[in-house]
Amino acid sequence: MKSISLTLAFLFFSVLSFAQETTGISIKVSINNVTSDEGKVLISLHTEDTFMKGRGIQTLESTIENGKVEFTFEDVSAGTYAIMALHDENENSRMDYETNGMPKESYGMSGNEMFMGPPNFMDAKFEVKEEDLEFEIRF
Repeated sequence: MKSISLTLAFLFFSVLSFAQETTGISIKVSINNVTSDEGKVLISLHTEDTFMKGRGIQTLESTIENGKVEFTFEDVSAGTYAIMALHDENENSRMDYETNGMPKESYGMSGNEMFMGPPNFMDAKFEVKEEDLEFEIRF
């Protein structure tokens, strides 16, 4: 009886160790038109409350190889989000501007809308529901 109990306990814990719980959605982002391999690319996932107001709810960075980078945001809950990306050529972790206010460094966002003036959440927003997502952002 003791060996049966031990066998069942071992079997139960073995099954539990293989069970995986998914806690959220993955969002894969690629950028294939970075103008140089100098510096790094910074990318952040934003809600409407954090968009254009500093760090997003998840922030990632990557070195650049052959003008390309890839990122994956993990464990994203359902909701409405936007993604912003910056080619930080001088690695100072912020956007640099010309004296006339125009950006010195390339940037992009989900939705790939690039109008005159600052980016806005309405043009960049997307919905996270039940499936993983993939985006290609253009600078």
